[in-house]
Amino acid sequence: MAEQEFPGWHGTTIIGVRKGGEVVIAGDGQVSLGQTVIKGTARKVRRLSPGGTDVVCGFAGSTADAFTLLERLEKKLEATPGQLQRACVELAKDWRTDKYLQKLEAMLIVSDGAALYVITGAGDVLEPEHDVTAIGSGGNYALAAARALMDSDKPAEEIARSAMAIAADICVYTNGNLTVETIQA
Repeated sequence: MAEQEFPGWHGTTIIGVRKGGEVVIAGDGQVSLGQTVIKGTARKVRRLSPGGTDVVCGFAGSTADAFTLLERLEKKLEATPGQLQRACVELAKDWRTDKYLQKLEAMLIVSDGAALYVITGAGDVLEPEHDVTAIGSGGNYALAAARALMDSDKPAEEIARSAMAIAADICVYTNGNLTVETIQA
């Protein structure tokens, strides 16, 4: 089947919210192939504990590619315990320079409870402004909703859940079946 005929994988909204001494990363569960929902209960947010350091990660993009990156991140964290930023930078450098990794199509949001980063295949390790970030097909919707809620009295998890609900109402590649992980600073 020619590439332009293949409908392609779409879907995923991942959000990270830092507020009140905690970080919440939430992701929807929808996986779509073209206009068809293949699965509604995928788990795109995971907790890693390399060397006893808790890190929460959410991913958007190709699942196999994201798992490859999560395994690499885990190894970087084992090599640099307690240094999330350094591990993220090392992963981003490898991702950008390694011929195999360059082909991987995914993005990650990671947090150790204190820091919050987005890692991309372009070599970016981004720390978001306003303590909120989002990736994936519904990411911009969730980001806008969460930014609007950040000045409210709502805690981080409630902001993340509300923002994801708004994204699910707007983006056809996002559903309301959430995986939510919270990590304390």
